[in-house]
Amino acid sequence: MSGFSQSSVSSQNSRGTKRKWVLEEDVAFVSCMVNLHNVGTFNADTRFNASYLNELERMLEKVLPHAILKAKPNLNSRIRTLKRDWAIVYDILDIIKEIDVEDVATANTHEERNDFHRCQSNVSLDEMN
Repeated sequence: MSGFSQSSVSSQNSRGTKRKWVLEEDVAFVSCMVNLHNVGTFNADTRFNASYLNELERMLEKVLPHAILKAKPNLNSRIRTLKRDWAIVYDILDIIKEIDVEDVATANTHEERNDFHRCQSNVSLDEMN
């Protein structure tokens, strides 16, 4: 329960009070979102339909009764934040994939790729002990 006291810590800014989320809340939030998606009741093509926030609020209230998470503004705001953060992660992964593709493209043969990574080309598993 100590995590909940942290979540109620707030700071004053120009738009009002800003809520701090703790790891336990994020885990429960994402788990409930996945459950909603898997059930399919609130799915509309590739997105959730309008009433999913209210159902998500009810689900989280059962899992985290002391957190007092409301559909608006808490859950709606957290979804926007997670979308932004994951977009950054996806961009980084795309860049890493491009770098790997370029590395493979520059190494024309199997021996060059092994040499590039400073690996020996003909090593048996017995020799790796």
